[in-house]
Amino acid sequence: MQSAPDRHEYPAHWEADVVLRDGGTARIRPITVDDAERLVSFYEQVSDESKYYRFFAPYPRLSAKDVHRFTHHDFVDRVGLAATVGGEFIATVRYDRIGADGMAATAPADEAEVAFLVQDAHQGRGVASALLEHIAAVARERDIRRFAAEVLPANNKMIKVFTDAGYTQKRSFEDGVVRLEFDLEPTERSLAVQRAREQRAEAHSVRRLLVPGSVAVIGTGRTPGGVGRSVLGNLREAGFTGDLYAVNKAFPEDLKELDGVPAHRSVRDIDGHVDLAVVAVPADHVPEVVTECGEHGVQGLVVLAAGYAESGPEGRERQRELVRHARAYGMRIVGPNAFGVINTSPQVRLNASLAPQMPRPGRIGLFAQSGAIGVALLSRLHRRGGGVTGVTGVSTFVSSGNRADVSGNDVLQYWYDDPDTDVALMYLESIGNPRKFTRLARRTAAAKPLVVVQGAGSAPQGHAVRATRLPHATVSVLLRQAGVIRVDTITELVDAGLLLARQPLPRGPRVGILGNSESLGLLTYDACLSEGLRPQPPLDLTTEASAEDFHAALAHALSDEACDAVVVTAIPAIGEASPGDAELAQALRSAAAAGPAKPVLVVHVELGGLAAALSAATSTAPRARTATPDAAAAEAGATRTGPTEPGTPPAPAAEAAASEALEGTHLIPAYPAAERAVRALAEAVKYAQWRREAADPGKVPEHEDIDEKGAAALIGRLLARGQGLTLGTDETCELLGRYGIPVRRSLPAPAPDEAVRAAAALGYPVALKATAPHLRHRADLGGVRLDLADEEQLRRAYSELTELFGAPQELRPVVQAMAPRGVDTVVRAVIDPAAGAVLSFGLAGAASQLLGDMAHRLIPVTDRDAGSLVRSIRTAPLLFGWRGSTPVDTPALEELLLRVSRLVDDHPEVVAVTLEPVVVAPHGLSVLGASVRLAPPPARDDLGPRTLPAY
Repeated sequence: MQSAPDRHEYPAHWEADVVLRDGGTARIRPITVDDAERLVSFYEQVSDESKYYRFFAPYPRLSAKDVHRFTHHDFVDRVGLAATVGGEFIATVRYDRIGADGMAATAPADEAEVAFLVQDAHQGRGVASALLEHIAAVARERDIRRFAAEVLPANNKMIKVFTDAGYTQKRSFEDGVVRLEFDLEPTERSLAVQRAREQRAEAHSVRRLLVPGSVAVIGTGRTPGGVGRSVLGNLREAGFTGDLYAVNKAFPEDLKELDGVPAHRSVRDIDGHVDLAVVAVPADHVPEVVTECGEHGVQGLVVLAAGYAESGPEGRERQRELVRHARAYGMRIVGPNAFGVINTSPQVRLNASLAPQMPRPGRIGLFAQSGAIGVALLSRLHRRGGGVTGVTGVSTFVSSGNRADVSGNDVLQYWYDDPDTDVALMYLESIGNPRKFTRLARRTAAAKPLVVVQGAGSAPQGHAVRATRLPHATVSVLLRQAGVIRVDTITELVDAGLLLARQPLPRGPRVGILGNSESLGLLTYDACLSEGLRPQPPLDLTTEASAEDFHAALAHALSDEACDAVVVTAIPAIGEASPGDAELAQALRSAAAAGPAKPVLVVHVELGGLAAALSAATSTAPRARTATPDAAAAEAGATRTGPTEPGTPPAPAAEAAASEALEGTHLIPAYPAAERAVRALAEAVKYAQWRREAADPGKVPEHEDIDEKGAAALIGRLLARGQGLTLGTDETCELLGRYGIPVRRSLPAPAPDEAVRAAAALGYPVALKATAPHLRHRADLGGVRLDLADEEQLRRAYSELTELFGAPQELRPVVQAMAPRGVDTVVRAVIDPAAGAVLSFGLAGAASQLLGDMAHRLIPVTDRDAGSLVRSIRTAPLLFGWRGSTPVDTPALEELLLRVSRLVDDHPEVVAVTLEPVVVAPHGLSVLGASVRLAPPPARDDLGPRTLPAY
């Protein structure tokens, strides 16, 4: 695309889609010679004031020389980027490399002058901030380390763009101009600013989908039935508070309304603004609809149509084109192949989905990639008999289908500061960007619970997912480390969510148990032990217990300082004095409300009425208006959960009124099985512990003996040999030694005489080891001989090894000085292209290889992380004096873990480290084997400028 004198090809990898401050999208790309007309048109739409701020003088139009200069770049010393919407420029930025004299220069000059111009209509949308992030990344790629910008003092907006970016900068004033100079190396503050902007922009983009002022359903059928007509009906019955339109190009020209909704043949025919379009036309017709929506200024799309990436390669390309097409107009997409979106807020009441009923307003946010799972989640949240009591309702629901654009990460950004969502529940069939998801999950979990079910199989065909080399179990551990409450089934997802939505977090694992069934109490006690909780002996109130007995027992248990949570068990009672369901529910709620803030759970057997009474008015089925919460509670147990009968009037206002009336009351979750209640409680206990620890995450200690610069120079020299290599023994020892990790020396012994000479050099006693791949680290196969005290024992052992396993050339024997006896462990670090750098620890041998008993933490590891890493494997007692053995030096082990973490964090070229075995003795440790692999580090998009996933 560039002329012959230009030195580089068009850098397509600089192209990116970004979300702007207001939630719209723009495309950022390099400016080329083909953009002359776009540039002139763009400049004509810029105000005289903005032109003055850019050129420091009146500059009404660009000359032919200007156009040539601003469109011809070498992509090294002269670079221009444009932000586009609908293919047209809305903003530009350029840099020119300069020397110390301020004149044009080439490398190795590492400073550049930068300048912006933003159309007035798009100022205030965060376009300049996004462009600055991208032009800075381009400059760093071209070895430019510093930007300089000259700005008129009155141009406050542009000065703010630079000063708010978070880079280290200098500011001066000379000749009536403000000169800003700033380093381009990312800082903690610049990353924090970038991520805060990312959160605001992505949250706003989801808000535009969930809080629209107007909705058009495109593809509404003329006769009842069909997807589009069903969605239109669902929106009407939910009581959507905005403007609603039905669109179908097949409508007769004289049709003005359908089911009381204004009808149009095209979105273009709608006089008012349309915020959200629900696209319910076949996939072949979607491109035409997207064009119409984009030209009309629609902000977002929910694409229900199938026939995209889930259908094969042709559909995958159709999906890519759909995303590119929508983003070109600044629109975001839920779908394709989506089930829809719901917002139960009384101010919105949006049911733009295929769900026939509007869920009751509540505090739980739901995200599901699968429509079928989304339906199941909605059903379980409000269902009565045979399931979990619907303790609370839903705030928002998103079913993303193929999640070609809007993903779980975007919805997490929205929920993070959504005042209507207290708990987030997610069903994820795949995680497109695990590194970002982990970062967002950690931040969200620090504010509100996040419960996740993650599919263990391969990703569905419709999902673009990065390859990860980590086992599914390892990814689950890393999610838990980020504060995610990781469960295995949607039943557990709902169980945990309902507890967390309305009950306080437990302060510890101590559980009180009371009820009118001794057997059910003992089952609950055993379940607590199985989940690692500390239950008190169950209190049996006998089957003759009254509601007052339950109230008194619960009040006493809650006041007990040795109790952190209470599980109440209840079975049907016999006799005239037995309490009714509503009476018992009221007794429990009043005791919970009057007592200290501790979680209360109920396990009920054949008491469906109790479950309904405990949840008060939580039905999501339409019902007659209720004047009081008590009346609503009386109806809750009898409401049906199926679709509404034709002609049944919706009652969204009644649902909202009941929700508001119950706000702040103690709604107690009820479970039909002790195991389910206790499992949910155990997850809450672990999450509460994580919250407490997250408040003090520890620190990454500084080690004065680490030679970071020397290690970097060594790595540079080694990588100069090739793209990726496994280091030899000497190189491995040298690199690890620069980080204070000594490796016990071993010498090759290709013959008995060489073995004797090696032992003499190392000093007796020694070990003789076969290092062939099939024998390495396999002492159980007899490939290792220990405590050889003299030459005679060494020669005898050498002879035995060769007789058993073959010639020395096959065995690759080595001699190593004996280390103090201890526990054999293994330490590994790997950089995964999807999850990032991961540190792993376990006991060497069968524990890690056969049983998979390994613990994992994301790098960088803090001192608290290192301590928990050592203690979180199942075989950890062997390190701490199990059965009278001598405890080993775990502080030395933790220091080793911290040093390995620092090595990999400081040098991402170190893509794999294995230390095996690491013998941890009562005093100190010995690294007996080590391997290191170097390679160019994988790209880290979490450190680069903000971008949407590429298509």
